[in-house]
Amino acid sequence: MSATISYDFIHIKESSVKPKYLQLAHAIIDAVTNGEIKINDALPSINELSYNLDISRDTVEKGYKYLKKLECIKSVPGKGYYICVNEEINGLKIALFLNKLSSHKKAIYDAFANTLGSDTIIDLYVYNNDLKYFKKSLDGLSKSYQYIVISPHFIRENEEASKIINELPKEKLVLLGSLLKDIQGEFAAVYENFEKDIFDALEQALPALKKYKTIKLVFPDNSYYPKSIIKGYYKFCQKYNFKHVLVPSLANLTLKKGDVYITLSDDELAIFLKLICASTHSLGQDVGLISYNETPFKKYILNGITTISTDFKGMGITAANLILSKKRVHKEVPFYLQLRASL
Repeated sequence: MSATISYDFIHIKESSVKPKYLQLAHAIIDAVTNGEIKINDALPSINELSYNLDISRDTVEKGYKYLKKLECIKSVPGKGYYICVNEEINGLKIALFLNKLSSHKKAIYDAFANTLGSDTIIDLYVYNNDLKYFKKSLDGLSKSYQYIVISPHFIRENEEASKIINELPKEKLVLLGSLLKDIQGEFAAVYENFEKDIFDALEQALPALKKYKTIKLVFPDNSYYPKSIIKGYYKFCQKYNFKHVLVPSLANLTLKKGDVYITLSDDELAIFLKLICASTHSLGQDVGLISYNETPFKKYILNGITTISTDFKGMGITAANLILSKKRVHKEVPFYLQLRASL
């Protein structure tokens, strides 16, 4: 076994959004990839790294456990930890950026992870639609990831987001859910066609919609939702002669007979449910409701809520298969109407 290596290549940044254990692990992975450390080199002890890097023993131990899972290092009882790979670390390593956590994002993640298999390491980053946080996370990203999968939803700053994403190696890039314009080069993408999807879904629901006069889309101000949803909604209403009103919020709004409401978020859905329960209107007769994004509970609430939704499980599976096949193509995800009693 070689003598213990120096830890000079390990830099822990307090300002980084990346957890310290991942900063430690990725520094070692990058050093292996770059040939700075080699097979059978001994790593510093947990106590030594903890003291010299001024981080907790638990952080070092968690970083080493992560590396053991990757089969990048091995432990020898009574002697310590050693590098056990030289050039390539076994299995795929993927950085997955989600704009938020939700039930449908979980459906995407589960399908994505299950399709890729247990040998794949997926590091999840949630940036809460915040471009600055997203950029900060990317800046500290390890070079050891073979793929960077991004669900790109930002508040008003898509042009700047495109510039940031354009700097990434296109052979590593997979866009998930939304296809930003101005991204150059050949890259993989699994996306929703938001303008076409809402138009087609409303057209399928046309027989049920005919008993209503006005369709109101609840589209919050300063929203990360794509504006192309509004275009598809307007296009449908104009073609089929429905009155159309864009509503920033249902708070303090009075429900009117003959109106259909389309809610994008579950927060607005909750407000609507409170309003309809407090009113004398009959849901599905006097007032209609369509909710974005299918979730299991929506089929049971108030005898069933009509949803328009992409195939989230299919999105995750398709993205994983593009990675496994190494294809840099764009795949549009199917969109479905689930017609229920609320309409």
